[in-house]
Amino acid sequence: MEAFLTSTFTVALAEIGDKTQLLSLFLIARFNKPWSIIAGILVATLANHAVSAGAGVWLGQFLESEMGQWLIAGSFIVVGLWLLIPDKDEEPTARYDGYGAFMVSTLLFFLAEIGDKTQIATVLLGAHFTAILPVTLGTTLGMMLANIPVVLLGAALMKHIPLKIARLVAVAAFVLTGLVALLA
Repeated sequence: MEAFLTSTFTVALAEIGDKTQLLSLFLIARFNKPWSIIAGILVATLANHAVSAGAGVWLGQFLESEMGQWLIAGSFIVVGLWLLIPDKDEEPTARYDGYGAFMVSTLLFFLAEIGDKTQIATVLLGAHFTAILPVTLGTTLGMMLANIPVVLLGAALMKHIPLKIARLVAVAAFVLTGLVALLA
């Protein structure tokens, strides 16, 4: 349960103000099909994060030593500090318009997550907890919690979220997770 809850909490916080929220806003403005977009986000995130958590569990077997555990804990702290750097607004092009909201959302979200902070975090969470399913479900739920409101409420919601505070809370969550792992 700890793996699921930690994964949900850290990713939900890390996603606030992330490029995928901007992508959600773009997709709802372009297609105005919220349930197709939400389904696409879910499919893409489950696929991407399952592979990432699996990679983390696989890598974790090589990091079972005390040095490896320090490396994983330090990586959480680095990802937390990385969250202080805002994402660049990478607007998708219109070249995907003919494929429909679900396919475009699935493809763009899957691609947007490659090398993203939350994908790296999912690998680290998989390595730390050595549990693919709870980490995948937790990080996916975190992604959905951060992006569904954007899809459903759009631009009106984005005007009221204090991104700076949310980003600092996410930084604290990752750094705290790293410090707890160091002390365990």
